[in-house]
Formats: sequence, C-alpha cells, structure tokens
Amino acid sequence: MSQVHESSRRTFLKNAALLTSAAAFPAFISKNSGDKVNLACIGIGNQGGLDVMSLYNTGLCNIVALCDVDMGAPQTLKVLEKFPDVPRFQDFRQLFDKMGNQFEAVSIGVPDHSHFPITMMALSMGKHVFVEKPMARTFHEVELMMAAARKHPKLVTQMGNQGHSEANYFQFKAWKEAGIIKDVTAMTAHMNSPRRWHSWDPNIKKFPAAESIPSTLDWDIWQGVVSPQHDYQKDFVNGQWRCWFDYGLGALGDWGAHIMDTAHEFLELGLPTEINMLRADGHNDFFYPMSSTIQFKFPSRKNMPAMDITWYDGVNNIPPVPANYGTTELDPNIPAASNGKIQPAKLNPGKIIYSKDLTFKGGSHGSTLSILGDAGKDLKLPDVPKSPSNHYANFLKACMGQEKTRSPFAIAGPLSQVFSLGVLAQKLNTKLVFDRETKLITNNKLANQLLVGPSPRKGWEQYYKI
Repeated sequence: MSQVHESSRRTFLKNAALLTSAAAFPAFISKNSGDKVNLACIGIGNQGGLDVMSLYNTGLCNIVALCDVDMGAPQTLKVLEKFPDVPRFQDFRQLFDKMGNQFEAVSIGVPDHSHFPITMMALSMGKHVFVEKPMARTFHEVELMMAAARKHPKLVTQMGNQGHSEANYFQFKAWKEAGIIKDVTAMTAHMNSPRRWHSWDPNIKKFPAAESIPSTLDWDIWQGVVSPQHDYQKDFVNGQWRCWFDYGLGALGDWGAHIMDTAHEFLELGLPTEINMLRADGHNDFFYPMSSTIQFKFPSRKNMPAMDITWYDGVNNIPPVPANYGTTELDPNIPAASNGKIQPAKLNPGKIIYSKDLTFKGGSHGSTLSILGDAGKDLKLPDVPKSPSNHYANFLKACMGQEKTRSPFAIAGPLSQVFSLGVLAQKLNTKLVFDRETKLITNNKLANQLLVGPSPRKGWEQYYKI
C-alpha cells in the first residue's frame, strides 16, 4: 500500500470516528452573506469542468484546489488555464490529506463509478458535497451515501440534476399543490438520441484489447473501487465509461435524472415494486442495449393511485404518443446529447404524463409542461414562482445557510436507486420484483446480490464503512 494511500485511509477512518459527534462539525453554516465558500473541485474535465465554471460564475465561491486523474488531457486544460495559481492534485485522497482544512465544500464531476468513494471521504471530513448525477453506481452505494448524509445533518448535499432549480421544478410543484396534476397513473419517459455504444458490436465476448495508458493519466486511481480491474482502453474514458455496466448507468442514469426527477419527487414515488424489461435490443454482458424499454411499477401512495413509468431509449424505440400530441420543436432548454445533436425528426427527450382527466407533455431538464387538448382550457392555473437561484448558486447558498438544496441526497438518493434497479434489469435482461420495506429483490438471487455488487478492490474497502 502506498504511503499516500495508507495516510488517506487513516485520515478517513479517523474523521469517520470523530464525526459521530455533532460537536465535531466545523461551523461552516455560520458564514455571513458577504463570505464566499472555499471550494475544492474534483473532476475538472468535460461535465466536471462545466460544473467548476458554473460554480465559480455564481460569484459565491473561491476555487482553492483542483483535482483530476488526468491533468494533461485537453478537457482539463481550460480549467487549469483559468486558475493557474490554484493548487492541483491527481489523487483526491492526497488533496484531502494536504488541504483538508482549507475548504468547506467539494464539487465531484467524475465518472459514475467514482462518485461514491469521493463523496464518502468528503462527508467523513465535514465537507459539503455537490456530486453529479446519478449519485452512485449501485443501489447499496446510494444507500450508504444517504446514511452518511443523515449521520452528518449539518452538511449540505446536492446532486447535479440542474433542472431541479429551473422552471419545470417550480411549475410541477405549483401544479401539484393546486390539484392540476393529480390522479396520475402512468408516465412515459423517452430519450431517443444516438448513444456512444450504438456503433459497437453487441456480439462481443470479452472487453476490448488493452492499449497504452496515456502518460498523463493515473489509471489506477481512475478505476477507483471497481473490481475486477480492467486494462486501459480509450473506450473506458472521457464519457465512454457511461457505456459499460462496470462503470456507468447508461442512457437511463444519464438522462433519467433530467426527465423523471420532478414526477418522482412531487408524486412521492419512492422505490418501485416491479421492474419489467419490455425490450432489450442487442443485449450483452458488457455494455448497454441498443434500445431498452423498462417499466417501473409504483404502488399507491397516500391519496395517489398506483403508477407506472415506462422508459424508452434507442434511436428507433420511439414511444407511442397521444393522438393530439402535435409536433415537437427542438427545445433550447434541453442541452444536446454529449455525442451529437438531438434529432429534430424524433421526439425530444422528455415525458408524457397521463392522469385521470388530463394528459401533460413535457421535455427534459428545465422544460415546462403543457396540457394536451381542450381538457385544461378552462382551468385556473396557479402562478409559478421564479427560481431564486440556479442549481449551483442554490448549493453554495445552502453551504452559507441562506437556502436549502433542492436536490439533497434524501431526495436524489431514491431517484438514483430507481436507476440502479433499472440498470440491474437491463444487465440481467429480466423482470425484478422488489420489496420496498426490506429493500431486497425477492425473485432473483443474483440480482439481489448485485444490489451490493462485487466487493470493492483491495485498498478501497474503507469507504463502505460509515
């Protein structure tokens, strides 16, 4: 075990023990409105780089440290050039060891499989956490992250589903409270743009052949907790990680948080009782299907009826739409897919919500809902408040005690667990029956074991201890 790693392991365990006491928390909440949050940024390329600049551009933080496993890659250089004098690290554990007393919060913009250990270390050391969506790779990891957040209630958490601070969030909330959205029985969620793996051969029998590791990349740290390890391949990095069951959560984990999030929160869906694989074109053991249709069944809740969400991804897996759906234009509120433009000839990423009396049509991210047909023409729609802060400012203001985050782990965690259950159904290409009380899969022993997943690789076990 390296000296740095052994030091960080001791630091993690020491802080985890200390923070069982509420008295151990630093008084970050007491900042006044004129202060800025000192922020360390872990993952500064691609989406992580966008997060760094978005947080910085709020004017509410000081960037005090930068960390990335590849500090020489083109995707990290823009951020490094913007902050030439800020200390930089390649290993997040070394960052915490050397600068842990110089910042109050972290941003985590790394691949899905690395969200968990960095978040757990940050919380153990008393840091507020902004982490990209989905929260983690496995159901169990999300469970532990939620438990860590509950254990440290003075720490602020926020998952990076930015639409939770835009118009759709406030509209859905207002319409639900006013009784416009009620008696919902079904929702279609769809994302039909090309994905990175759509040009690959689904008949593969093994992972791609090893390639030379770039001299600037620390491949060992990049792999994090994942076991077994894989040899470096260019199709594992720079967004390609999203394609593989071992590293990412596919189209569902990528876009589900932007499409299903408000319905999941305000209809109080929680966890499903069944996950049905209705379609899995090109299913294989390594990367995601070319097209997937996944049905999530949620039971009745309070005064709300049972509800199904059916997820469609794949270029030619277009969901049925109501007869009065009309046409759909490209919505400027929806960013382009990471590997190309959204197809205007197809449906925009979005949703169709079916209630007893009304049908709603909506997009992704911050896009607002509209009511189809004439059924809603005489309704008195409530005023929808403007967002007081974007998602990044909301996080930083919450760190200063001025707001509460709109996507804390208590809300984002169950949503992320819905995705992890959907991914298990995709991986095994089978129906799963889930017990919401025990949080166990009752009809498939292997799937139930995969809620936890393989043991973390040696040297990374400590992050699974709260």
